[in-house]
Amino acid sequence: MDLSRKRIAVTGGEGFLGRHLTAALVARGCRDVFVPAEERFNLVDLEAVKRLYREARPDLVFHLAAVVGGIGANRRNPGRFFYENLMMGVQLMEEGRRVGLEKLVAVATICAYPKVTPVPFHEEDLWNGYPEETNAPYGLAKKMLLVMSQAYRQQYGFNSVVLFPVNLFGPGDNFDYESSHVIPALIRKIDDAMRSGQHEVALWGDGTPTREFFYVGDCAEGLCLAAERYDRSEPVNLGAGFEISIRDLAALIARLMGYEGRFTWDTSQPNGQPRRRLDVTRAREWFGFQARMPFEEGLKRTIEWWRTEGRRRYGGDAP
Repeated sequence: MDLSRKRIAVTGGEGFLGRHLTAALVARGCRDVFVPAEERFNLVDLEAVKRLYREARPDLVFHLAAVVGGIGANRRNPGRFFYENLMMGVQLMEEGRRVGLEKLVAVATICAYPKVTPVPFHEEDLWNGYPEETNAPYGLAKKMLLVMSQAYRQQYGFNSVVLFPVNLFGPGDNFDYESSHVIPALIRKIDDAMRSGQHEVALWGDGTPTREFFYVGDCAEGLCLAAERYDRSEPVNLGAGFEISIRDLAALIARLMGYEGRFTWDTSQPNGQPRRRLDVTRAREWFGFQARMPFEEGLKRTIEWWRTEGRRRYGGDAP
């Protein structure tokens, strides 16, 4: 698929990954990229989905929109996260089929994998158990994209692909206290401590879980390559293929930021999934994607963005 010749809609295009994806599309020569504003297009509402297809008339849809957050947000909103993520995906795919959409590229989540999955995570393991409890409703709602994609390809010949990116990070990430993921949360907590002269930062869990982190610009490139080159409904992981413990991550961010205080670990709070690292063979072999951003360099760029833009955008000190 030559993306530069297509009319493209990017749901969630105003979000973290969406902004990087639209920039990557423009860099590819795409001149007709429609980003539905959330205020006008609440994709949980079927009529808004129909209006999106009428107004944008896309050949290709990237479905990135999601209601998402960290462990705390998932624990507070399991019903909302399940319902809204499920309805957005189901309605976008069904209406896309009805209007003759050429292709849909859907972004699922690594939270769909079982809580205890052999490392590295292979796509064949997706159905071998129940997801980690704190984010299971969100993970299962997004996994329904895969079920629907395979069913619609089988019955209707509908061209959709479903990708499973691991934890994203990078400039422009969500640094909100209530809904941020681990890297922006750590950067902001450490920055608050440095600015207020605190010599101790409290973190959730015991620091032993491992995570794989994936630079957002690399993810945008992976989505573009999948749109251009991949036309099957088997799930595909997108990631960098490495893991680091939360304890080591905190120490690394502290070093990069120049923080010399210590961390305390609140073991009354959940750890989340014990380990995460993806097998990324399919993405490399099936559509030629491989992550390129070195992890430490990506962290430096994220910290720099927070210091130059993020503080002003989010404002204030830690409550």
